Amino acid sequence: MSTILITGGTGLIGTALSQLLLEKGYEVILLSRKSTAPLSVLPPQVITASPSSAPSPLISYRPALITASWDPDNQSIDPEAIRRADHIIHLAGAGVADKRWNAKRKKEIEESRTKSGDLIVKALREIPNQVKSVIGISGIGWYGPDASPQPKAGGFVETDPVATDFLGETCRRWEESLSAVSSQDKRLVVLRTGIVLSRTGVALAEFKKPIRMGFAAILGSGRQMVSWIHIDDLCHFFLYAIEQDSMRGVYNAVSPSPVYNRTLTLALAKHLKGRFFIQVKVPSFILKIVVGEMSVEVLKSATVSAVKTLGTGFHFLYPSLESALPSLI
Repeated sequence: MSTILITGGTGLIGTALSQLLLEKGYEVILLSRKSTAPLSVLPPQVITASPSSAPSPLISYRPALITASWDPDNQSIDPEAIRRADHIIHLAGAGVADKRWNAKRKKEIEESRTKSGDLIVKALREIPNQVKSVIGISGIGWYGPDASPQPKAGGFVETDPVATDFLGETCRRWEESLSAVSSQDKRLVVLRTGIVLSRTGVALAEFKKPIRMGFAAILGSGRQMVSWIHIDDLCHFFLYAIEQDSMRGVYNAVSPSPVYNRTLTLALAKHLKGRFFIQVKVPSFILKIVVGEMSVEVLKSATVSAVKTLGTGFHFLYPSLESALPSLI
């Protein structure tokens, strides 16, 4: 089986994706700033079974999870990790919603993406390797808000121009940092990810907080469109991108069924509380006070198309909110 090198592998997506890849028989190397030892090739885990009718134990092998060191700030990386990899999945980047935005945090968000991308390109250029593809992540922050009062028919598609706001510019530089991979005879795929819904993720947790206290908090008008994806579908889409040699370029990693903020909030409230909750509206000005500039993104409506993604033959496990929520509660 192939070896997959993952950056940002300890985050929400990386943790779930690593588990899926190991289950599918891939060897996984996680790049970590905390790892100081050079990459060591660990033996596969041996699993034995001894049926009474078998003359000797049956032995199967489970691939190992390996950690290697890197430091994007200093542009250093364990060369053995690059030499060993067949594919690279690049997830590294500071969490956009983890902290309130200010000039320092914005710089950290952007540079954590561009410096790590630059390092991947530099390593592939300077270190002999057998890497066939690089699968990068970006975000639907690439797109601006839906046109008012009527969204673009079908939603934003991959060829639409980049927004001129902070997240749009960050996504542009993020994707550009990997663009030179294509000129190195590597297959480059970039997944522009929507809001990731997961039991342990920040996005769903924020929706749940007021609901657990009995309040379904509708943000702003509640009419802003949320383009989302289930964590399992996102991980399977990364795996699909590795295995499909025909995939190249940018794809929107979103469910084919975006929903209004109000729809998502009420559906979640009904799953958690049945009929025992109260709808409350959180005015836009309150959000601006609480989360600052980030409120622009919270209140932004972005209808993003999954048509190109579906055209690859990929099948969503959770194509609708109704199918997704039971697995998330």
